[in-house]
Amino acid sequence: MDRAKYKEHGIIMTMKLTAIVSGKVQEVGYRGRVMDIAIAFGLKGMVENLKDGRVKIIAEGEEEKIKWFESAIDIKNSLIVVSSIEKGYSPAGGEFEKFGKLVGKGETDTRLDTAAVYLKELVFAVNNMNDNLGGKMDQMLGKQDLMLSKQDSLLDEVRSMNDNLGGKMDQMLGKQDQMLGKQDQMLTKQDSLLDEVRSMNDNLGGKMDQMLGKQDDLLDEARDANRKLGRVQEKDIVELKSDMAEVKSALKAKGII
Repeated sequence: MDRAKYKEHGIIMTMKLTAIVSGKVQEVGYRGRVMDIAIAFGLKGMVENLKDGRVKIIAEGEEEKIKWFESAIDIKNSLIVVSSIEKGYSPAGGEFEKFGKLVGKGETDTRLDTAAVYLKELVFAVNNMNDNLGGKMDQMLGKQDLMLSKQDSLLDEVRSMNDNLGGKMDQMLGKQDQMLGKQDQMLTKQDSLLDEVRSMNDNLGGKMDQMLGKQDDLLDEARDANRKLGRVQEKDIVELKSDMAEVKSALKAKGII
């Protein structure tokens, strides 16, 4: 029974595709993309990396979906570049329960393949941002030109202000010279005043020496008076003690104490 009669009788034709894919297809997330496509089409089979850098794909399913799958796995983008696909067909053997990926020792897992897909999308987004940024850069350059033009005008105004300021600075310097002359006169008067103050200090110093000498004499007199007073007080105390002793003796003799 040919294919037309199978379809006419509602019989679904299945087949096996064996594909060897060449190009930039390893370590770029290609197997993960193949798995996603196969699962979306409801196919069963497997995908694996070969040692020579190619990828081997076995897919079983409806003949029409196999044809769609062949077209979908011919991927060319910023990361994955399929250069050729060697295809072979045979009857479906039914040995696969689902579509999976064979991972050898040291190979990446599905999560890294998914990450590669995200990276591709990120690269696309960055490229798109660069395009938009290019337009904005043109706008910024236009505004920069306007700013430079205004800057030139501002520089002309500043130069004019500097010329005017130069004339005023000359006037200010002339007045400063006058002030310095007056300052010299003030310093001269200050020197004279200092000489007078020094002379007054010298005279005052002599008078202070005289006063200090008199003060020393007064201190000597005070010390001498204190010594004399001390001797008088000692004598009076001795006499007082003697009188007290006589009074006590008299009182004892009378039997009063």
